[in-house]
Amino acid sequence: MTSNLNNDATLLIGLVSVSDRASGGVYQDQGIPALQDWLARTLTTPFRVETRLIADEGPQIEATLKELVDQQRCHLVLTTGGTGPARRDVTPEATLAVGTKEMPGFGEQMRQISLHFVPTAILSRQTAVIRETADHAALILNLPGQPKAIAETLGGLKDAEGATLVGGIFAAIPYCIDLIGGPYMETDPAQCKAFRPKSALRAPAK
Repeated sequence: MTSNLNNDATLLIGLVSVSDRASGGVYQDQGIPALQDWLARTLTTPFRVETRLIADEGPQIEATLKELVDQQRCHLVLTTGGTGPARRDVTPEATLAVGTKEMPGFGEQMRQISLHFVPTAILSRQTAVIRETADHAALILNLPGQPKAIAETLGGLKDAEGATLVGGIFAAIPYCIDLIGGPYMETDPAQCKAFRPKSALRAPAK
């Protein structure tokens, strides 16, 4: 677990891997390393991360999400794991429980992307919420558990020439963070081109 002090001018991202077996040491977690690698390749804005590896326990997931937003003041929290139909898969329920606004479009788009590969994508229950406190807000997103699926849902699908076939969800995240009062996020367009209305664009950082 990492721990960093943060002010709201610095982009802080919480990464939460939800897995009974990985948190119990049965196997090595792959979700957080996959997220860290993708973010390092994609974000050009300096950022820091807070990582948490926890079991599939609803109260623990809720407490972790609250702690990352309310105390650590993360602007974005990405979870991986626990979004299927099995009895122990409770990440979406915990996410909805701590949210003040539901953002269903993220989950809808993730399933559209994954359906290009497997018909069982309709069994995934990823969702997203905004969590607001008196002076802070964050976007919380559920992602798939597999590293390949994480990269596909964040970055989208491209053809052999590099043209986008299906847009990834991360393209919409920087503008969402703008709207809830977070820092301005910039990306490497070769990895994922962030979309903003022209009125929301800023000159590139030097």
